[in-house]
Amino acid sequence: MFGREAILLKSTIPEKNAIIQRDGETYVIAPRTPGGIVDPATLRKIADVAEKYGAATLKMTSEQKMAIVGLKEEDIDAAWADLGMDAGIVAGPFVKAVKFCPGTTFCRKGQQDAVSLGMKLEARYRGVKLPYMMKMAVSGCPSSCSEPVIKDVGVMGTATGYTLMVGGSAGLKPRLADVVAKGLSEDEVLAAVDRIVEFFKNYGENRKRLGTIIDKIGLEEFKKEVGLWEK
Repeated sequence: MFGREAILLKSTIPEKNAIIQRDGETYVIAPRTPGGIVDPATLRKIADVAEKYGAATLKMTSEQKMAIVGLKEEDIDAAWADLGMDAGIVAGPFVKAVKFCPGTTFCRKGQQDAVSLGMKLEARYRGVKLPYMMKMAVSGCPSSCSEPVIKDVGVMGTATGYTLMVGGSAGLKPRLADVVAKGLSEDEVLAAVDRIVEFFKNYGENRKRLGTIIDKIGLEEFKKEVGLWEK
């Protein structure tokens, strides 16, 4: 077996949390950095590991992880050992890394604590296996820097609480999320997302995002199934 067939066959190494690159020979790994918030020592460590093993480059991903790009397969284990960090989920039917903005922790525009809620969602659903992937985001204000409107579960902070949106996605068939609740507290958001994730576990279909399922059964039926409402 040669060429593209061989590359696809070894496109990921799940046990090493690595994904093959365009050259068909080198891999990328992405240490877990929730919300992209890291201290200088961690950045230096990531840079040192990249340099030590001859990585091609470093790149901040859309999931706010620092990817080390262009590692040889034989160096992956040693690189992870030197990093001493958790791996970000790189592929598969999981809840992906939760994307969130600085919120009231750092940003002058923040109206809600996106960092607190984002960290809680990240810890709560990290690596949860589902029928297909699910993406989440939290923004601290309507500027929506973390793009909640194109996530399966999007949470936007406002002056009166959080607005909850569902069913968004980007890609070849983009879909804007539907607003299903407004004025929620942090605890209400967490409870609602619990119900959404449980619904997706039970109703989800292979390679179908949440928005596709909502379009199939109708938004009102979905809201009824998961007990969502607009205040």
